[in-house]
Amino acid sequence: MRTTLTLDPDVAAKARRGAAKLGKPFKSVINSALRIGLDEVLKPAAAKPYRTKPRPMGLRPGLNYDNIGELLAQIEGEDYR
Repeated sequence: MRTTLTLDPDVAAKARRGAAKLGKPFKSVINSALRIGLDEVLKPAAAKPYRTKPRPMGLRPGLNYDNIGELLAQIEGEDYR
C-alpha cells in the first residue's frame, strides 16, 4: 500500500543511517521499525499486582482457637457439619 508519511528529521536521519548500516532499503527498515514499534505500542499495559494490607483482627475472648470443631460448634451450633 502506498501512503505518504511525514517523518521528523531526526527519525528520518536515523532510519537512513540504519538502512546504510544494514545494507537494506530505506522502505524495509521503516517497515521493520513500524512493525516492532506498533507491537510495543499496542501491547496492553502490565497490570499492577494485587496487594492487600493485613490488619490485626484480634481474638474474641472466651473462644478456644486450638480446636476448630469446638469453635465451629460454639459459633454455628451443633449442626455446622
